[in-house]
Amino acid sequence: MRPNQLEERLIQFAIDVILICKKIDNSFASEHLAKQLIRSATSAALNYGEARGGESSRDFLHKMKICLKELRECLVNMKIQKGAQLILDIEGLDKLIKENDELISIFVVSIKTASLKLK
Repeated sequence: MRPNQLEERLIQFAIDVILICKKIDNSFASEHLAKQLIRSATSAALNYGEARGGESSRDFLHKMKICLKELRECLVNMKIQKGAQLILDIEGLDKLIKENDELISIFVVSIKTASLKLK
């Protein structure tokens, strides 16, 4: 996958998270988790943009690891919301979880490859 394609997927993921968070109930838990999910999803996209312009290979690797951390946080958050039935669009949530899994896999492989190049 080319860097531009990955960046577009991350941007679309962040947009889709924002849109699905409009479909929550008004409980404290829903609002709390939705805000955190939006922060994590947008952070992954924004940090990837920063990684692409990294000042060094180490800087690139560090920012890629931040992206992975944020994506993992998104995954746990969505699983909590799904289990607690806080997001009403279950089909949309399942699609987001699947995309999140795929993005995590891409970042794991990319980080391994980048780490090998540093050695």
